[in-house]
Amino acid sequence: MQIPNPSQLRSCLIPALPRISVLLPFPNVNRARFNPTVVLLDWDGMLLDSYAADVRAYMAMFRALQIDWDPALIERHYSPDWYQVYRAARIPTHRWAEADRIWRAAYATERPALLSGARAALRALEGRFRMGLVTSGSCSRVERQIRHFGFTRLFPASVFGEDTRRKKPDAAPLRLALARLRATPAECVYVGDTPEDVEMARRAGTRVIGVLGPFPSANGMSAARPDVLLPSIRELPAYLI
Repeated sequence: MQIPNPSQLRSCLIPALPRISVLLPFPNVNRARFNPTVVLLDWDGMLLDSYAADVRAYMAMFRALQIDWDPALIERHYSPDWYQVYRAARIPTHRWAEADRIWRAAYATERPALLSGARAALRALEGRFRMGLVTSGSCSRVERQIRHFGFTRLFPASVFGEDTRRKKPDAAPLRLALARLRATPAECVYVGDTPEDVEMARRAGTRVIGVLGPFPSANGMSAARPDVLLPSIRELPAYLI
């Protein structure tokens, strides 16, 4: 099976996102009280344009395991908890560690770029908020990417996929980040691009800002009802500052 290149993946696999030109706060949000001192962010799809790279790594893994899947099935079953994808593909649990190794090896050749506006948004927030990451990505992979983009000093606290047994949408990853920053839920806003991000923040008791990103989960963000839904990461500083 021929694997589409990134531009083909973006144009063919991801349904058109809603056209949004303004901030979308929901009526139950009191804007005057929305003043966080801590901003925690997702990484993949939020700051990093990594969906096409993820799909190619998945396809390499499926070929190695001789599983007949294609990019459309990955889109349909995508979840930040990759074991949900494994379950959907009926990968036996005793082969999950093998699948992880193959996926990581395939992804190691990928060099995804930042989403447009991500660097400028982070620089605008720098110094005004304490910041951190809460991501499902592995520590080795995400830390390498953070170093590559020169963001190490921006994130004094980060929680990675292997740091907690329970994954998004469970509150455990976000609560761990709050503990590492010695922050309370009332001080924090979480910024993510998936319904699982929204649910995790709700369970942890923090405010949540949704951003429409390149992953298929963007289609469910309006129904997930974050406190605010932004059309892109570019709009985040204007809302928070």
